[in-house]
Amino acid sequence: MIKSLWIKFLILLFAVSIIALSAALVLRELMIRDFRQYLEGDREDRVYWITADIERTYEKYRGWNREILSEDALWALMLGFELRILDHKNSVIMDTGKALASLSLLVRSRILAVSELPPQEQAGPYLPYPLFLAGNEIGRLEVRFLKPHKESVFIERSNKFLLFSLAALGGFALVLSVIVSKKLTRPIKRLTTAAAAISEGDLKARVQVTGRDELCRLSESFNTMAHALETQEALRKKLLSNMAHGLRTPLGAMRGELEGMMDGLIPSDNEQLQSLYEETGGLRKMLDGMEELAQAQASVLTLRKQPVLLKPFLDNIIDRARRAVREKNVQLMLECSDGLSVFADPDRLGQIVLNLLDNALKAVKNAGTVAIRAIARDREVVVEVQDTGAGIKPEDLPFIFERFYRASEGGLGLGLAIVKELVEAHGGRIEAKSEYGRGSVFTLSLPSQ
Repeated sequence: MIKSLWIKFLILLFAVSIIALSAALVLRELMIRDFRQYLEGDREDRVYWITADIERTYEKYRGWNREILSEDALWALMLGFELRILDHKNSVIMDTGKALASLSLLVRSRILAVSELPPQEQAGPYLPYPLFLAGNEIGRLEVRFLKPHKESVFIERSNKFLLFSLAALGGFALVLSVIVSKKLTRPIKRLTTAAAAISEGDLKARVQVTGRDELCRLSESFNTMAHALETQEALRKKLLSNMAHGLRTPLGAMRGELEGMMDGLIPSDNEQLQSLYEETGGLRKMLDGMEELAQAQASVLTLRKQPVLLKPFLDNIIDRARRAVREKNVQLMLECSDGLSVFADPDRLGQIVLNLLDNALKAVKNAGTVAIRAIARDREVVVEVQDTGAGIKPEDLPFIFERFYRASEGGLGLGLAIVKELVEAHGGRIEAKSEYGRGSVFTLSLPSQ
């Protein structure tokens, strides 16, 4: 059980809570100690006040004045002391009891009500303070400190409040520790479950991402990894399917020719060998095309997007195309504003446009026009490649982006499939419109940001 990460987090948070509560106890003890030291210092100051007043009275009256000493004793009682005054022969001149006895019953009751004088059996010891005048000891003041009721009430209430706070905060800290530890470990448990699912072959397993902390970023990285694994697995299956589909027909033809040669039905001359050699070239071309298609399908994982200014970018492609079709009477046109840009991988975008432009030039046999237009529309950049060539038959138009579908003779039927994969990898889309015998328009929409 202790191996559980949730239990470890719970123990850690609870330990932190215990330390915090223990710190509160220590702080309380320090505060009470300082409070008591403050009270003791205050009591000592009051004793010195009384001592100084008694010595002043002795000096003023050149001896002990019992009436004034009685007032001092009553004053001391109200300050929180019970006292007795002794002369140099240790005879008691005045004490708190004598001072109270000299009062009327009403006044005595009032003083006793505010003085908190304890019963005799509960009283503490007297502390001696010598009395001096001109360097000579004239007597002794003995003081017994009365424990103030307010001090006891303050300490008692502080203890109750502290106990209540410890219980309440301790319970709250325990509940909070359980909640926080579960919240901290919940994303890790999800990651563990998803990782186990992927290890068992479920490549669609994902982790829910909420928030922006380190665990959430880890979950996002995990989802990205899982998506990459799923994409790569899908690409592997597609590649195997494409290879099986594309190689089956030429291999069957080559096998038939070889069997015919072995049976003597087909002569083994240079013409037949040349035919087989051309078939192998076609196979190699097909493998190259399928490899290019696989790279296009995987490009979503390798795109290096950046802002691309379209005007100079397309100008460069048009110039390259013009040099390639000098012998054909084809007019190449470009319509694009200077500040228009698109967020794309320059290499892959060039591959897309070149493929569409190459198809347009092939569709225009002799005289004709091929135009590239780029405009901004609703946070997208729309690029059109239009030609006045042969066009596409209506029955072929829905399938031109399918792999190995050929609307005309020649080619492998992979060019437009590659274009579609690259466009979708950029988060865009491609559409085609055509009027057979009059030309076609391919519309490419890509995000501007």
